[in-house]
Amino acid sequence: MEFAGIEGIGENGPLVIAGPCSAESESQVLRTATQLRDVGVRIYRAGIWKPRTKPGGFEGIGKAGLEWLQRVKREVGLYVTTEVATKEHVEASLSAGVDMLWIGARTTVNPFAVQEIADALRGVDIPVLVKNPVNPDLELWIGAIERLYGAGLRRLGAIHRGFSTYEQKVYRNIPLWHIAIEMRRRLPGLPLICDPSHIGGKRELVGPLSQQALDMGYEGLMIESHEDPGSAWSDASQQVTPEALGVLLGGLVVREELQTTEGLSELRKQIDEIDEELLVLLSKRMRVSREIGVYKKEHNMAVVHSGRYQELLEARSLSGQAMGLSGEFVRELLRGIHEESVRQQTEILSGQAMR
Repeated sequence: MEFAGIEGIGENGPLVIAGPCSAESESQVLRTATQLRDVGVRIYRAGIWKPRTKPGGFEGIGKAGLEWLQRVKREVGLYVTTEVATKEHVEASLSAGVDMLWIGARTTVNPFAVQEIADALRGVDIPVLVKNPVNPDLELWIGAIERLYGAGLRRLGAIHRGFSTYEQKVYRNIPLWHIAIEMRRRLPGLPLICDPSHIGGKRELVGPLSQQALDMGYEGLMIESHEDPGSAWSDASQQVTPEALGVLLGGLVVREELQTTEGLSELRKQIDEIDEELLVLLSKRMRVSREIGVYKKEHNMAVVHSGRYQELLEARSLSGQAMGLSGEFVRELLRGIHEESVRQQTEILSGQAMR
């Protein structure tokens, strides 16, 4: 697939899309937009329709908010964007002259909903950004892009907003950066935008996550900003003031693209050698796991002992942190190793051992 450009990407640094989680009032929308314009933001975001996990929460101001976005365009001079989840949302947004649309994480998981949006946009030349699905499913994410592409849309981009998990964690949504990196490998040329607000869930994490995304070559950032975050009707803890956003953006470092990798060749050679050593060690570990599987089969033992697994996970996570690794990374690595060990032991117990 070949993608066309998106306004603002590649022009004087990363694309920045900012604005409140939700459009709450006309005055809040306009004041926030004016303050954001003054710190250099060009594209203003605001949720008009807000899908909530449970009923009873604020689900957005609805179509009335589109009139406020029209005023932002007319009086403040910013491009505007909002989230759409249905055909009706698309039609109302297009009628209001919204410049860019995005599809949220809860919608990306539903191919029927994405196809409905794609069909509603057929023949329309408008930038559309697609957030990763709530669950870590790369194929769903790519599938959503493909549905829009199949409807003739070319100004497409992906928003990495992290993935939900039931476990306690530092971030609201764990980044799983490797999934976004694989998205880029699979769809070269597709702009990748980071949403550090939803990944972090806390305003103090937005800056470090933004820098990390830029260090990894992301083309843009979508950051939630509210004139008075403490009084926000939704996601108050992850929004920053426009003034704080200006300071944050001013402190970001945009790395220059390397013109040559000559100086890195020796270091990359070391990485290649270490990776080979890791694979050898993993192979040895799985051989021991298979021996354990044989023992369990002979003694009629269950494959998984959750108590021991949890103890190892916690102990080795602490060991990894002591060595300078993030606890989250160590836990994800150990989970993958454990899943492969269980798979191989299960094959042995079912009589399908690898030969």
